[in-house]
Amino acid sequence: MTMIATETEKKFLAADRVWIAAALLHRENPLREDFSESEIIARGRREGFVEEKSNVFSVHANQHCVSNRRPNPANHRMLFETGKGRRRLYREGDTCFPGRIGKTTPRPDDIPSRYHPLLAWYRKWSQTSSSRGHAAPAPDPLLALRGSGRLLWKDEHADQYVRNLREGWQ
Repeated sequence: MTMIATETEKKFLAADRVWIAAALLHRENPLREDFSESEIIARGRREGFVEEKSNVFSVHANQHCVSNRRPNPANHRMLFETGKGRRRLYREGDTCFPGRIGKTTPRPDDIPSRYHPLLAWYRKWSQTSSSRGHAAPAPDPLLALRGSGRLLWKDEHADQYVRNLREGWQ
């Protein structure tokens, strides 16, 4: 957990800084669906969140906060990868990589009070985003087939089933 001191000397988690930078971009650009990692980093830099001699902020924007990437080691669900190098805030219902069970937003007590309005904005944004046509992605149709044939072979061994299928091929 990498932290940075704020103006009040309170510790400020890197994951929370990344979420705030992405939320600010979304709030400032309501017609945009997503942002590049470099845009999120630039917005974080404008807020003073990016430590110049460290890649902690960029690693969190690239990996640690992204719900649909393998947890390594952080398991936050603050961002969603919409395409290569593209991110948006996580919405309830977005797909998550197994093991991604971490937080989706900063806790109010963990961030400076000047960013608290972003939490209220996010609740409204995430609730109304589906009404603007940004529904969660549909389940994968191939994965939905998992287990669908189990009753076909319940009384017959797989090898015997294949032998029966191959009878009369020659």
